[in-house]
Amino acid sequence: MPLPRTLARFDKIVTNRVTTPFAQLLPGTAVVEHRGRRSGRVFRTPVLLFTVGDDLRIALTYGADTDWVRNVCAAGEAVVHTRGRAIPVRDPRLGTDPQASWAPLPVRVALQAIGAHGYLDCTPQPHR
Repeated sequence: MPLPRTLARFDKIVTNRVTTPFAQLLPGTAVVEHRGRRSGRVFRTPVLLFTVGDDLRIALTYGADTDWVRNVCAAGEAVVHTRGRAIPVRDPRLGTDPQASWAPLPVRVALQAIGAHGYLDCTPQPHR
């Protein structure tokens, strides 16, 4: 089981507000901008971001059953803000890898320790 739901609620209310401005600037982190399925509101969620082949891969530290993951999957698209760039992405695909073999060693160890086996792959859209 990934991180507990109580921690997720705390992060959503407190931690995300503090880390969002920095997450889009630091290596290995990003902010996913997505639209709520029911509300239609725009939300911004800080995440751990990696490149795997041509895709962007997001570690699902709270699992696949979170609002932001469901929003991105339902919409089929989002915008990933990282290192000063806004990257539109499409075709979200959920996957699992208990070894997190795609992640750098320190991240791999952390993901295994918390039992976060899931990830979300998205395809960057071509620039127009």
